[in-house]
Amino acid sequence: MEKNPRAAFVTGASYGIGKATAIALAEDGFDVAITDLSLATLKETQVAIAALGKKVLPIVIDLQKQDSIDFAISLADQELEGLQVLINNAGMPSPNKKAIEITRDEWQCVMDVNLTGTYFMSTCFGRMLINQDRPGSIISLGSTHGTVGFSGASTYGIAKAGIAHMTKMLAIEWAPHQIRVNCVAPGSTMTETRVAGLTDPARSQMMLDRIPLRRFGLPEDVAGAIRYLASPAAAYITGHTLMLDGGLTAY
Repeated sequence: MEKNPRAAFVTGASYGIGKATAIALAEDGFDVAITDLSLATLKETQVAIAALGKKVLPIVIDLQKQDSIDFAISLADQELEGLQVLINNAGMPSPNKKAIEITRDEWQCVMDVNLTGTYFMSTCFGRMLINQDRPGSIISLGSTHGTVGFSGASTYGIAKAGIAHMTKMLAIEWAPHQIRVNCVAPGSTMTETRVAGLTDPARSQMMLDRIPLRRFGLPEDVAGAIRYLASPAAAYITGHTLMLDGGLTAY
């Protein structure tokens, strides 16, 4: 048993960035609570973490329900010793529509999951740390869509911009409690859903032409940044959004 056990909580850990991050944290010695809407979709991540010899706790969570958030964090705190890191990865894409076509229900659904869900995951986790006088680190997933404008993704981009500013607000408020709050903002990353959306070679090349490094990101690229921000090497970093976009936003 580790002398000082550590545990992390990762939302949306079934595939892509969430899965890569949960496994990377386990490689760094963390026990990990992994969550999604279904236990079945978490199986591969669960097996991979268990193979590393770390404790893994799969939990079903619905970010649109506060009692689901409260229960998941309480369970993880009870079952995993040294819970100190939260990764707010879960989210959903916005409808591929122009802003004038978005309905109020579509807007609300994206905001409920991507922004409101991230906010209340953070405040519930932060409250737990503060009540136990425990330092910690919260890292949320933003996006280049939250920094620069894109057509056809207004609700997603606005929600991600909100996460970036939320990061600053919570970082200031919780600094006296030694809780660091940061954000990573990936550009185009080759998750399963992104790969499915890049079947058109012309569209794919058009996107690559805007990226100075001339490649798309990988889930492991994002996981690498998250594991850094969660580590002691980033002990003096809070309130920051780290861009992971191959130079896209450097123009």
